[in-house]
Amino acid sequence: MSALSALPFLKPVHLRSPRSSPGGQRRHTLPASEFRCLSPEDAVSVFEIEREAFISVSGDCPLHLDEIRHFLNLCPELSLGWFEEGRLVAFIIGSLWDQERLSQAALTLHKPQGSAVHIHVLAVHRTVRQQGKGSILMWRYLRYLRCLPFARRALLMCEHFLVPFYQKCGFEALGPCEVTVGDLAFVEMQHPVRGHAFMRRNSGC
Repeated sequence: MSALSALPFLKPVHLRSPRSSPGGQRRHTLPASEFRCLSPEDAVSVFEIEREAFISVSGDCPLHLDEIRHFLNLCPELSLGWFEEGRLVAFIIGSLWDQERLSQAALTLHKPQGSAVHIHVLAVHRTVRQQGKGSILMWRYLRYLRCLPFARRALLMCEHFLVPFYQKCGFEALGPCEVTVGDLAFVEMQHPVRGHAFMRRNSGC
């Protein structure tokens, strides 16, 4: 059984019926909406969305293109993309971390023995913002993490104005983050991830 087939909430979600040709025969179309882990081949699309979303606000990106490729090669299973008719519209990229709190090294490292998932970035394409897609994607991502046996909690750092958004997603603030990027300061936030055994009994993982 593949990892995808074991996780029903990552399977394609068909939001409309396949189109029919004038003769009544169905034409093959891409799924209207699909969630899947990202691959290195998605890196350019990821970076284009991220660059537009962050440079206009903070002047920099959480991850540059080579860093995106780095994480999608090392730990693609800790990413999640939302595709609509084959086009990436939103994504999350994460890696593993092995300490209680984030440090500067967490920006570039993946610690395979870690139990904390460091969420580096969540971004939504500009054409579909203000539709709740960020919240939906985070909800699916956290459900996905609960089916990974090594994941115990999710960590992220964000600017102060984003704290209410992540609180609505179930994160709690841990206080100021020791990580800085230029003049930017961040709040560190955490979300518990339930154990693998519990989720297997209760959600079919």
